[in-house]
Amino acid sequence: MDNFLQQLINGLTLGSIYGLIAIGYTMVYGIIGMINFAHGDVFMLSAFIALLVFLFLTQILGVTSLPVAFIIVLICGMALTSIWNWAIERIAYRPLRGSFRLAPLISAIGMSTFLSNFVQIVQGPRNKPMPPMFTDIIHVGGAGHDIVLQYRQIVIMVVTVALLGGFWWLVQKTALGRAQRATEQDSKMAALIGVDVDRTISITFVIGAALAAVAGALYMMYYGVVSFSDGFLPGVKAFTAAVLGGIGSLPGAVLGGLTIGLIEVFWAAYFSSDYKDVAAFSILAITLIFMPSGILGRPEIEKV
Repeated sequence: MDNFLQQLINGLTLGSIYGLIAIGYTMVYGIIGMINFAHGDVFMLSAFIALLVFLFLTQILGVTSLPVAFIIVLICGMALTSIWNWAIERIAYRPLRGSFRLAPLISAIGMSTFLSNFVQIVQGPRNKPMPPMFTDIIHVGGAGHDIVLQYRQIVIMVVTVALLGGFWWLVQKTALGRAQRATEQDSKMAALIGVDVDRTISITFVIGAALAAVAGALYMMYYGVVSFSDGFLPGVKAFTAAVLGGIGSLPGAVLGGLTIGLIEVFWAAYFSSDYKDVAAFSILAITLIFMPSGILGRPEIEKV
């Protein structure tokens, strides 16, 4: 029982990171119907930005308070990563928005390759470690139990819940959210009634990048090491989570991320870690056979 509860905590932590990345996929797809395959590498870039900002704060400026340093890392990471993604949207995606459907996809794959190689050249191919953060632990369950809850795991889950709630409110209750939903339903009609479609799409890319930046900072804090290749596999799994949960649904993206994280962790704990990725993608395939729109997704209505 102790092992089950321990793996449950680990799976929820990993799934929270996947869920944050998946929200970026699902928001962009919901607005313009495009899969931004560079989003995983934006997440990887944000992890490197978080690492550099953290080292600058602690080793050059001498900031000793870890909570203060972490909050500054989050703010700086969100700002810088958002600027990157805004530039990507303006340069690589907007000019191709009215072209045939494969053009933005090819551009996204090219941008993914560019970001990966850019970071490899600038930072080198080796893994980059960082000093440990929030290393304290809590023993849950009292005497006779060995369930460990790390402070960093608490931070990751709390931040994920807070951001999901905040962005759900943004989409459902604000003028920007109404503009996003109008653009999602019919961008031409939204433009006719006064919605600035280009601005709405750019802000959506910025929001997706900000969430990826938070996920990158949490990933760096949790694992303590980042690499230029970290964008591919987490990005693919986050995309899988978005599809599993129902692409276009914010709660579905987080639910899908938690599902993928739990499947991975439990499969590695009870069966074999060599096949944990196979198990996650197999569950996706089985789910889509019986629920083609995902767990919380809505059937897509073809406009004629």
